[in-house]
Amino acid sequence: MTGKLSFAPLLTTLLGALAAVVLTDGTAAHAAMSGWADNEGGRMRLVALAPDARGHIHAALQIEPAPGWITYWREPGESGIPPQVSPAPGSGVTLVKTSYPTPKPITVGAIQEIGYDAPVTLPLEFRVNGKQPATLDLTAFIGLCKDICIPFQAEFSLPLSDASQPAPNEQALLDAAGASLPQGPSSDFAVENHGLSPDAKTLSLRLTLPEANGDAPLIYVTGPSGYVFFKQANGKRDGKTFATDIAVGKLPKNYDIKGKSWDILVVDGERAMETTLAFE
Repeated sequence: MTGKLSFAPLLTTLLGALAAVVLTDGTAAHAAMSGWADNEGGRMRLVALAPDARGHIHAALQIEPAPGWITYWREPGESGIPPQVSPAPGSGVTLVKTSYPTPKPITVGAIQEIGYDAPVTLPLEFRVNGKQPATLDLTAFIGLCKDICIPFQAEFSLPLSDASQPAPNEQALLDAAGASLPQGPSSDFAVENHGLSPDAKTLSLRLTLPEANGDAPLIYVTGPSGYVFFKQANGKRDGKTFATDIAVGKLPKNYDIKGKSWDILVVDGERAMETTLAFE
């Protein structure tokens, strides 16, 4: 697939299928874990630790699609809704980063999508601006799809426990979520070189892979926001070296690649590596 994401298949469901839930959980046994917000296509909840000494809040959004349903990666493919997490305006909290475990390719009819068909936990990092708030207030918006796609929105207001109080369940969940993320580049798994053709239609890649044998790796390249490229051509595996071309297709009008950085995710067997591609 190349080019800009299409949300046309979702427009009819957007008009009437939005589910909104407001959750507060001040009476929960673990104050840093909300209750579940439920939807026909699945459920989600928020987990958070108290702000650390630097004012950072480590948190996670747990998503559990119902059997047969899927949810989406940060760039969902030819259709779908990427997750969105928005701190409440005026809360003094800023979302610094959302991380994503390794997704899988999902084919729905003729549509190629990227996402998850099993429970997934998205690590979140927030920054407190000024005085520590008593609660972490945010809105989470995801897509859940089966025969239809249901936009699912929930508002969470989660009390932040004292940093001195242990939160073993929450910490274990966040540690497990962090362990599920793609690794960074290493000596045995990296991008050796890359280049965009003069017509900006083809991205040529040369990779070092962890295994000498195997099928072609899955490769997802995310360019400008809303664009993901993964259609390979001319792939050749020579020992632990793999060369391939990725079809880029149409980019935004007057887009200048110079000075830009794109992200790349490579999945080879049981390992996944994520890094950036800088264009001079």
